[in-house]
Amino acid sequence: MTEKEYNQCVSQYADNVYRFILKNLGHKEDAQDVVQTAFEKLWINRNQVDNERSKSYLFTVAYNQMIDHIRKQKRITLQDDFKEEAGLINKQEHTVKKILDEALHKLSETQKSLVLLKDYEGYSYQEIGIITGLRESQVKVYLHRARLQ
Repeated sequence: MTEKEYNQCVSQYADNVYRFILKNLGHKEDAQDVVQTAFEKLWINRNQVDNERSKSYLFTVAYNQMIDHIRKQKRITLQDDFKEEAGLINKQEHTVKKILDEALHKLSETQKSLVLLKDYEGYSYQEIGIITGLRESQVKVYLHRARLQ
């Protein structure tokens, strides 16, 4: 991958990657950090990454970074997060967006990621399998269970 191809990749996929990570994490700054790290890794490994596979590589790296970030956050209990959630519960505004966000937050990390990749980003089952490291049949089963939940 050349520098020009890298810059084109940034222009083309930065918004999609950011939107995917932000929907999963729910925190703007954390999502920015994860996306920046993903692009940094793409830059470092640009000589090993084929330009045609840069999108898949980028989403895979961002997904893995997001999972690592979530695992770290689970180890750290922040009282501010609990206060924010309590404030959201007390509000009685029921818009479609809030209802969907609440439903997404009830899903496991894997289910949430799969739903966002398929329904928000429009990836095929095969592409989702490549990004998440799951078999295509697993993606279908997990998506079905997530939608039922």
